[in-house]
Amino acid sequence: MHRHFEDLLESLRANLIKMGSLVDEQLELAFQALHDGDIEATKRVFETEKKVNNFDNLLDQQVDEIMALEQPVAADLRLVLSAIKMNHELERIGDVAVNIAQRVEPLKNYHELVRKTAILEMGDVARRMVHDSLDAFIHGDAELARRICREDDIVDEMNRQKFRFVINEMKQNPEIIEPGAHLIVALKHIERIADHATNIAEDVVFLVDAKVIKHHAADKG
Repeated sequence: MHRHFEDLLESLRANLIKMGSLVDEQLELAFQALHDGDIEATKRVFETEKKVNNFDNLLDQQVDEIMALEQPVAADLRLVLSAIKMNHELERIGDVAVNIAQRVEPLKNYHELVRKTAILEMGDVARRMVHDSLDAFIHGDAELARRICREDDIVDEMNRQKFRFVINEMKQNPEIIEPGAHLIVALKHIERIADHATNIAEDVVFLVDAKVIKHHAADKG
């Protein structure tokens, strides 16, 4: 393998990691803004989204260059294919962070409802899944990636429990129906973050073990 090709692959890998770091920052800001009702923090989420989108475009260009100028095979081809999918997942997580930040304004005067729902508890699990999926990519850790896939069920169950809690609160107090609806949407967004993290973890297993585990639950154990 010649040096130029190695440099292209390393740059692709490095930019994926940088993009992941920005997305992790977005999630931290969005969750904290939601919990604290911090409108200023939401502005930083929106600003970071522009940087994430720039990386999305850059990674697309890098993949196009690699495929046009080189003929990657085996592990190198898996890296390029995984990069395409991971880029998409990270960009979608960034979009979801923006959607969560957009719930801050309608929920800022309902801090007690947000606190009682313990939405940060669920957000922390989803964010850790994203962080761990990136760690699995960095270290080529397929076992960690498989563990992340199993954790998706935990977030799904948390979403069901918190959904029932919010619905019950809305039944008892009709005045919180509108903010309650926004909170339910935020919960769904967090569930989607976990789904995207799971997809990244599946991509890591494909990259490391050359094995597709999507929709094959037995392979995730």
